[in-house]
Amino acid sequence: MSDNIQKVTVLSKTTWTPNLFSFTVSRPDSFKFTAGQFVRLGVNPSQLKYYKQLSAVADTDDDDEELDETLDEDIFRAYSIVSSPFDEVLEFFSIVIPDGAFTSQLQHLEVGDELLLNTMPFGFLTLARYQKPLPKDLWLLATGTGLAPFLSMLQDLKTWEDYEHIIIAYSARSTEELAYIEKIESLQEDFGSLVDNPAKLIFIPIITREPVEGALTERLPKLLLDGTLQERAGIALDVDSTHVMLCGNPDMVEDTKETLKRLGLVMNRRGEGNIAVENYW
Repeated sequence: MSDNIQKVTVLSKTTWTPNLFSFTVSRPDSFKFTAGQFVRLGVNPSQLKYYKQLSAVADTDDDDEELDETLDEDIFRAYSIVSSPFDEVLEFFSIVIPDGAFTSQLQHLEVGDELLLNTMPFGFLTLARYQKPLPKDLWLLATGTGLAPFLSMLQDLKTWEDYEHIIIAYSARSTEELAYIEKIESLQEDFGSLVDNPAKLIFIPIITREPVEGALTERLPKLLLDGTLQERAGIALDVDSTHVMLCGNPDMVEDTKETLKRLGLVMNRRGEGNIAVENYW
């Protein structure tokens, strides 16, 4: 096993919908990361309690069938970290892809299972990338599990110190898929209250497949292009004061990025510019 790979233990699991869940694991003492970064998590399905139980049943079966040999191999995938860089545990937010080699196995996680963590963090979806324009308005635009890196940033006090306004627009298909709502609604008090002159958090829920009072219903690109999102936030997009981060469904990221460019914002390169995206999917 590589020196960068360490075993971590599953400490808790939260099921949001049949296809969405979160889980926490132990954090190696030496592991450090910056809010917004991702890591590579590994699972060997044959080592999960779920498959050990199936194997035990198979051993007593008259047909003497054996489990698929492909289950006994390490599978790694990239995952953004939900938790703060200062938390004692690591939290992740996952979608179940029925035919996915990784998530179709990860859905069987139970407390006490072991996963593999590559302790080298990756990614540049971090606030440190913004050198110009100086921080004023931070827009965090997410769909689905793309919310994860933004929750990490919003549990870092420096985020609240550096900005005047933080707008988090979070889009899902249904109310049930809009996870972490209670956490989002408590962020201002739990973290903003710990600094002098904190940013004002503006939360805009978006639910695209059912009408819900108080939520917007269109896709992010349309909401931006017709000004609905800016109007709801009460904040304009400005090339001289706006930082925008995108994470989530690749189609959303691409379409929203192009929409923002049409509205006059520019990609962040070498520390300058408005728009930052994550492309580890």
